[in-house]
Amino acid sequence: MKAAVVTSFTEPLEIQDRPVPTPESGQVLVRIEASGLCHTDIHAAHGDWPVKPTPPFIPGHEGVGIVEAVGDGVTARAVGDRVALPWLGHACGHCDYCITGWETLCEAQQNTGYSIDGSFAEYAVADAEYVVPVPAGVSAHDAAPLTCAGVTTYKAVKVAHIKPTEKVAVFGIGGLGHLAVQYAKIVGATVIAVDVDDDKLALATELGADHVINAGVTNPVPAIEALGGCDVAIVLAVIPSVFEGAFASLRRGGRLVCVGLPPETDGPMSLPIFPTVLKGISVIGSIVGTRQDLAEVFALHAAGRTRVVAETRKLDEVNTSIDDVLQGATTARIVFEF
Repeated sequence: MKAAVVTSFTEPLEIQDRPVPTPESGQVLVRIEASGLCHTDIHAAHGDWPVKPTPPFIPGHEGVGIVEAVGDGVTARAVGDRVALPWLGHACGHCDYCITGWETLCEAQQNTGYSIDGSFAEYAVADAEYVVPVPAGVSAHDAAPLTCAGVTTYKAVKVAHIKPTEKVAVFGIGGLGHLAVQYAKIVGATVIAVDVDDDKLALATELGADHVINAGVTNPVPAIEALGGCDVAIVLAVIPSVFEGAFASLRRGGRLVCVGLPPETDGPMSLPIFPTVLKGISVIGSIVGTRQDLAEVFALHAAGRTRVVAETRKLDEVNTSIDDVLQGATTARIVFEF
């Protein structure tokens, strides 16, 4: 099978011919139809984070495809099912996080395309209990970005406990941000989209944003303050100064939802203690979503409530695609189709 492989953190990915893997007990073999390119895949390929994957490995955690074989003991999935392979590839299932609905915090978790081989390949094996069925009517092309970009921003909106009419500022409109705008609108928010690219801001307006701010031209903090401040700031950018600006844009009682993960070398975010305490600000870390969250994301899309904006490419273009994402040359998501 064709696969894009990370052989070194300092070299481009290699397109290799590898054997088709065999599903072991509890696993399924999935023929990949589509796989989105997430910024996390780039961080993985470059070894940007404190806990690094071990080369050689296959990235990709927005894989969608058809189950072609099942290992011993698999009853939840069957040959012919269309499933998604999300970031949470496996969890222990019995720790307090797993049994209280926070399986994404399990300390024994395995992550697709990071600690286990992912979906930048024609085939992948996955834990049958952790793949998520894709409903009829949701294409593989759309389901791929929803598998991470969708469920990550959906979860961020969930944990922010947004109430109708609250002002929500989304910092970073792209693969994740264009979906965050839509989920915030679904729960009744007034949405402020912040980015440095006019095309992305135009897309945000098209998807329902009530206000847009080009942070490359206008300081977003006073601009948001002029709107009365925001109740929630969802930060999808990967620059610490953006988190700090988002914090400064919050009104009293506001919630800062941290989603984007910068490279380890970019340093920490600075939080002022007095405003945090005196304004009653909450700082919330939000990491992806559970299998149930992803099922809800797919259900919303099947009902026509969301729109995925993505550009189709071939796996052979993986390195060019990574460069384009890093340079901000894509409006939303890139999806590799097989």
